[in-house]
Amino acid sequence: MGEEQKVGYEELLATSKAAFEEVPDFTVAVEEEFALLDPSTLGLVNRFEEVQQAAGGTELEPHLAGELIASEAEVRTGRCDTFADCSERMGERRGQLRGLTESLGIVLSSVGTHPWSPWQEQRIIDTPHYRRNDELLRYVVWRNNTFGLHVHVGINGPDRAIRVTSALRNYLPELLALSASSPFVEGVFTYLHSARTQIFTRMFPRCGIPDWFEGWDDWEHYVRFLYETGSITEHTQLWWSVRPHLAFPTVEIRICDAQPELAESRSLVALIYSLTARIARAIDDGEPLPSWPHRLLEENLWRAIRWGLSGELIDLERGTSIPARARIEQLVEWVQPVADELGAGHLLGVPERNAAERQAARHDEGASMEEIFAEEVRAGERVTG
Repeated sequence: MGEEQKVGYEELLATSKAAFEEVPDFTVAVEEEFALLDPSTLGLVNRFEEVQQAAGGTELEPHLAGELIASEAEVRTGRCDTFADCSERMGERRGQLRGLTESLGIVLSSVGTHPWSPWQEQRIIDTPHYRRNDELLRYVVWRNNTFGLHVHVGINGPDRAIRVTSALRNYLPELLALSASSPFVEGVFTYLHSARTQIFTRMFPRCGIPDWFEGWDDWEHYVRFLYETGSITEHTQLWWSVRPHLAFPTVEIRICDAQPELAESRSLVALIYSLTARIARAIDDGEPLPSWPHRLLEENLWRAIRWGLSGELIDLERGTSIPARARIEQLVEWVQPVADELGAGHLLGVPERNAAERQAARHDEGASMEEIFAEEVRAGERVTG
């Protein structure tokens, strides 16, 4: 390792730790990923650079980002001090992006995978970051034509942020089951509720459910190990489903499939945000929180991938299986007081059907993959504000 690279990550770690000392609790930001589609075929189109160029000089420009492939666009709320502000900006960003893409003759979708467009036809965007990932991961990154939703929550205190991250591991399967939206990929009905998770989480290194870390020193020791052994060259190469973000003083929750409808997205973010805050409060109050072994959490993660909200999850405390809906209802009940306090409580709840269940039901009725996808695309267009 060169001295320059060592100085770089040393500075990054020091700066990140200092930022966690200063950040106020429970700021929030959301990133949503959208597929760019041909309006006549609804297949993926490699036109991100056109969208980016058209965004120049508009309000959307600083909040639009490329995300691996040229048939994808990401919009970001930016850091919000309150959940209400974040929820409003989510609608604004969707509306701004849709207005821009409509003017270019591009349609948007927001489910975890595209049902049929081949990964071989998607072009990786030409940025230093994605060129490095392409060179490093090759086939692994080529296959990752997936679309997700990420939530960043500010947590004051570096040790506390790591403890919140560790505790969030326990609830990743529940969040995935609730958010599942991707039963179709590569032209087939997979019978998975989140094919996205199987493609991304099961293929990428340092992905999925992380280990438990006791505090900042424990976490930093691991990050240093990765840099010093040449395992990573930049901190974003820790692709875990929940991670402390070293460039922003946030805990980032990355497990969820993209959501077709704004209302679904807002409700999901409300739960993630409230759960993160509830865990922080529990840590402050000395309330016991579980630290389940990775092997047990993986059992629930598989159930969430395969059956989503329609299946069962293991109540690890009691060693029994319960309906996923009932488990998430328990989670909503646990976070409800904090959610009400933070202005997110009115959006909590378990839907009658999430996006994966809607698509699976239509498949069982005999609808074609193309018909089902078109319905989800139209669902995303109904409400943008």
